[in-house]
Amino acid sequence: MKLHIITTGGTIDKIYFDAKSDYQVGAPVIGELLQRMGAGFAWTVESAMRKDSLDLTDADRAAIRAAAERCSEQCVLITHGTDGMVSSARALAGIPGKCIVLTGALQPAAFAQSDAIFNIGCAIGAVQSKPPGVYIAMNGEVFDADKVVKNVAANRFEAA
Repeated sequence: MKLHIITTGGTIDKIYFDAKSDYQVGAPVIGELLQRMGAGFAWTVESAMRKDSLDLTDADRAAIRAAAERCSEQCVLITHGTDGMVSSARALAGIPGKCIVLTGALQPAAFAQSDAIFNIGCAIGAVQSKPPGVYIAMNGEVFDADKVVKNVAANRFEAA
């Protein structure tokens, strides 16, 4: 498998800025995480943007779609903020011949108790085993993009 990773920002990439006393989206962390995990496949990382998903626009979603369409790989993993993940996943529908899996984290990857590595691992398994289509991998489950919601009160993804 050759995996193309498109990063968009979100909590997974957030870091703390002491001077601002605030968390902001930093550089993509997934390449470093894959190296530390000893990933046994080839991958490329493309940073499409560094935004909180609450700030994504239709133009941003079009740019994410364009990045997924133009890459030559059939397996595409997109790291994304959880609040706008479902909307972006639905905007990716209908790209032929590609398995696209979106994932993220409810806590920054820099946190010791982050769910980032768990979600990335689940997404990598999904992108290798699912047929072409668009999926969300979160909380140890893989959902069809058109059959999932984020339950904000429970802070988890669920089948719709």
